[in-house]
Amino acid sequence: MSAVEEPARERPTLRIALVAANPIRHHGLMAIIRGAGHAVAHREADVVLVDGDSINQYGPPTVTLGGADCGQAGALPADATAAQIDAALLAAAAGLIVRVPDLASPSFEALDDGEAPLLTPREAEVLAAIADGLSNKAVARRLGISQHRSSFTSSRCFATSVL
Repeated sequence: MSAVEEPARERPTLRIALVAANPIRHHGLMAIIRGAGHAVAHREADVVLVDGDSINQYGPPTVTLGGADCGQAGALPADATAAQIDAALLAAAAGLIVRVPDLASPSFEALDDGEAPLLTPREAEVLAAIADGLSNKAVARRLGISQHRSSFTSSRCFATSVL
């Protein structure tokens, strides 16, 4: 083995709990799980794969297919590929959060009734990035602003928010 090559890493086998109401979809997702070398588990799962909206708020991390983005470990579109599902399951088991760029995310829009918007466009961008789970430093990088500006803007938003 040369100095540049890394030793082959063994791929983890995960125990996946599957929740899918449609029997045909359930069978297809089971085939994807097994084809990726994972096991379908009924108890003590490493990750839960849910077709539709997530019902698992506690316990193992959850990856949803076509469900609402409710803070679960993974959110993929209903038509995600087998490779995307496998990657999301592995990432969720490793403690990572998975989202695809095309998946709709919460946004902040101006009021339609003619009132002045509560947030400036920059404040909306900063808050949207924070909602994506970014730190002030990461927000600054994403928006091309200083970390101080990011911190100041987020602090201003939270200090003037009305409960």
